[in-house]
Amino acid sequence: MEITSREKLILVLILGSIAALGPFTVDMYLPAFPAIADDLSTSLKVMSYTLTSYFLGISIGQLIYGPIIDKYGRKPPLLIGLAIYSIASFCIIFSPNIDTMIVLRFVQALGASVGMVASMSIVRDIFKGKEIAKMLTNIMLVMGVAPVIAPTLGGLFLDNFKWEAIFFFLFAISAVVLIAVYFLLKETTGYQPDVKLRFVSSVKNYYITLQNKAFTKFTISGSMAMAFLFCYIASIPFIFMTWYEVSQQNFGLLFGMNAFGLIIGSQVNRVLLKKFNLIYITNVVFVIMLIVMLGLLIAFYITTVNLVAFAITIFFIMFLIGFLNPNSMALAMDNVDKNIGLASALNGSFRMASGAVASAAIAIFFDGTPMPFVWFIFILMSLSFALHLWAMKGSKVAE
Repeated sequence: MEITSREKLILVLILGSIAALGPFTVDMYLPAFPAIADDLSTSLKVMSYTLTSYFLGISIGQLIYGPIIDKYGRKPPLLIGLAIYSIASFCIIFSPNIDTMIVLRFVQALGASVGMVASMSIVRDIFKGKEIAKMLTNIMLVMGVAPVIAPTLGGLFLDNFKWEAIFFFLFAISAVVLIAVYFLLKETTGYQPDVKLRFVSSVKNYYITLQNKAFTKFTISGSMAMAFLFCYIASIPFIFMTWYEVSQQNFGLLFGMNAFGLIIGSQVNRVLLKKFNLIYITNVVFVIMLIVMLGLLIAFYITTVNLVAFAITIFFIMFLIGFLNPNSMALAMDNVDKNIGLASALNGSFRMASGAVASAAIAIFFDGTPMPFVWFIFILMSLSFALHLWAMKGSKVAE
């Protein structure tokens, strides 16, 4: 499918904005946990279930939308999903209790999940090979602004308004994105009358897609790399603020700096893809990542790792993750030629599920020190690289 430079720019801005809804939805309301818990007469522990229900909705929603997107095209389900997200965001403002908010967060996630599936499907419809990775890095540049500014923006809303203002903001920006999709986004496939939309057929197609060994291995490998981000989000606030006794304000700066590292990595990756093979770049990044993580692990055993050294190391690791996220998705999707929406759903669902499991596991082993986090990320990336190397054998390697 041919696409002009102007159309590519519009596509990047729209898909990047859709992707940005995810970090905005999670990161903006985290500072409001105490205020919401107090207003709804609940505990912070119960408040955490609003995160659990959101991630559950994202995982389930992607599997639901996969076959629908293959049947009805990319744009109609995307519009419906954004509408669901907008309505749920608005309804959360009027939540009378925590149970209602938990349910509405699940519904909100069901709406948001279609964006993840549709975006990946649209990119795969138009691009192939390393061009997929280049496009994904461009999308990450737009999306990457969200985790940098979301916590600060959430704090500003809390300083000047009540917590409900955060969800009104989410309602407003999702409505703007919905309008942009309706008027500016072009359909890339359209209605497919030959695609069956039955439960048994969908399950069968998911099974057939999983039989694609290269796709499945690259997907699981990428999911383990993605799980690093979940472990990071679950652990780093406690490590910085408890172990290193960093203030809340300085933690916000460090968190934003690391998110910026992710953006820089994705853009350096885009430049390098013009000169080097996708597999070559990914292999080199994996090796560097494991060397850095092993060095950090050894350092914690033989000496005291100070805040500056730890912060710089985490920044560099986030920089490298900026390479791995788009590249792993590109490698997985480049091995799929049909049921692209369904494959996108599997890829996204695997990533969310592995992240949820990893963050829950690290919470169990967390002992107040950075060691469980360092061990977890080293093991995750080692397994990810091993699966990546295994997937390369017999796969359609993207040039």
